[in-house]
Amino acid sequence: MTRSAKGTEAGPPIRLGINIDHVATLRNARGEFHPDPLRAAAIAIEAGADNITAHLREDRRHIRDGDMERLASSLTVPLNMEMAVTPEMLKIALRLRPHACCLVPERRQEITTEGGLEVTSQDIPLKSFVAELQSNDIQVSLFIDPDPRQIAAARKVEAQAIEFHTGAYCRAALEGDCDATERELDRLIAGARLAAGEGLEVHAGHGLNYDNVSPVAAIPEIVELNIGHHLVGEAIFIGLYDSVRRMRETIDAARVGFSSRAALA
Repeated sequence: MTRSAKGTEAGPPIRLGINIDHVATLRNARGEFHPDPLRAAAIAIEAGADNITAHLREDRRHIRDGDMERLASSLTVPLNMEMAVTPEMLKIALRLRPHACCLVPERRQEITTEGGLEVTSQDIPLKSFVAELQSNDIQVSLFIDPDPRQIAAARKVEAQAIEFHTGAYCRAALEGDCDATERELDRLIAGARLAAGEGLEVHAGHGLNYDNVSPVAAIPEIVELNIGHHLVGEAIFIGLYDSVRRMRETIDAARVGFSSRAALA
């Protein structure tokens, strides 16, 4: 995606993608039309989002086909379509032509995405899937764990970007396990350096919130964070604009802090 002009001159800028899936989850609880994910996207953009992410799952449990069509035709910022590696989703993506597609694993019974895509075991079919999207001017990222094997496989299938699944880091932080939190953060740091060195653009997301995001946002090789559930939940209490705005300010401050530490090193 195009590098955002947001951020400060004091540090490398970082993009903020807002995932609006769970606005649709709330809407679908009543089977009606409110709240509208497109309206949520507009508020998020006003509050500082650089792009909008929406996951069209095979079971359509939150985002629906009509949502994707409206987002693709109406957004003023890039649309990042999360999708499973299936012929149906490929057909939809080629018709809608979002700015980017993030390929994710999908299990019908999971509550949320439980881990990264297993790229090493399906690199041959993935390579042709990735190539077809890219031939239609769609940037492709792979949602993977920060594992050197998966990073190497992502490079092998010629994806342009990867997005690290930050769930293990976030769970450790939530549980107050300092050793595990540090270990998982070190995996993200090492993985980001390795991936950037291989020419991959590095994104991250899943489970990030105000309390745990700063160390991830400070990793200089990570150029985009995609965050949704926490911000939609927080919007119940403080409103969506303020929820997104606080995250925008938090990750920008983390970048400034990184720059200041680097200058002193």
